[in-house]
Amino acid sequence: MPKPYPREFRDDVVAVARRGETPLKQVAKDFGISESCLANWLRAADVEDGARPGVTREESAELRELRKRNRLLEQENEVLRKAAAYLAQGNLPKIAFPLVRELAAAGAPVRVPVAVTCRVLGFSRQAYYQWCSAPVSQRDWDDAQLINAALEIHADDPADASENRVWRICSMQQIFSLHAKKKGQPKKAGPPVHDDLVRRDFTADAPNTKWLTDITEHPTGEGKLYLCAVKDCYSNKIVGYSIASHMRASLAVSALRNAISLRDPHGVVVHSDRGAQFRSAAYQRLLRSHGLTGSMGRVGACGDNAAMESFFSLLQKNVLDTRRWRTREELRLAIVSWIETKYHRKRRQRGLGKLTPVEFETIYTTASAA
Repeated sequence: MPKPYPREFRDDVVAVARRGETPLKQVAKDFGISESCLANWLRAADVEDGARPGVTREESAELRELRKRNRLLEQENEVLRKAAAYLAQGNLPKIAFPLVRELAAAGAPVRVPVAVTCRVLGFSRQAYYQWCSAPVSQRDWDDAQLINAALEIHADDPADASENRVWRICSMQQIFSLHAKKKGQPKKAGPPVHDDLVRRDFTADAPNTKWLTDITEHPTGEGKLYLCAVKDCYSNKIVGYSIASHMRASLAVSALRNAISLRDPHGVVVHSDRGAQFRSAAYQRLLRSHGLTGSMGRVGACGDNAAMESFFSLLQKNVLDTRRWRTREELRLAIVSWIETKYHRKRRQRGLGKLTPVEFETIYTTASAA
């Protein structure tokens, strides 16, 4: 069963089709989908806009959220019901750790995740897992020994073992407690998350072996619009992209996830610069979960990702700098239309033997099948 198209891609296709500048048959052809698929997307969009009866995405999401919230409330009530005795003792969190383990057990009547119990009772999961690995820590042993020593001293002379006496004895033995703040150090660029596996070689022998990615921005009347694109070095095709009004890590994650959904790759080298978006934990998790290999260029070396910069230069000349863009949506549709209809299917490239990216990949697919 083929994978569904990314939601962002579907919304862009519907927006272009609704403009009415191109027949629906041609729109479907330009974006590489069937007419029936486009018709289904348009009907679903009509339901979302209230033009047709049906359950919208928002209503479905709200129903799922209500069910999730109801399940969470049941879990929280179970935690509070069983924790009444623990809360009355007022000695959290360690005394409540066995309760966390009991509620998370597989055989519990209402199984409550560790994160939920810890949040309701007001302590961290890290503290619970540390207790699981070492119920009695070295610090607890040391504290117990100090308490026993203090009790012995106090029992020996309860009247004179005052705070001043303890301080005087510690001072005589040169025992002091030091609390000092570390001086701030200037921040330096950290090491790359990945090595440079591309080394300015932007060629590939087959699709889905080497991808490039980067982020560009352009101003509009409403503020800046950011594009993160993923380019296949074999055919120069943009295999995934995401457009938003911000450049947080989620923008890079969404672009890569869209590329993965459309191409279903394995073992691809994904090359980028050392931007925070590509160094983020979410981006690294996405790479690992799909078996992709990360690669990063040097700091301040634009040539290490020159092929991606070349695409952005074309976009700048053909779309971004052609006029002043009033709204983000207006520029977004212009970018999507240029990538899907012009760059992919009409613009011939010398490096591809005067073929378009779609034609070049079609020839490879046909040859591989043969």
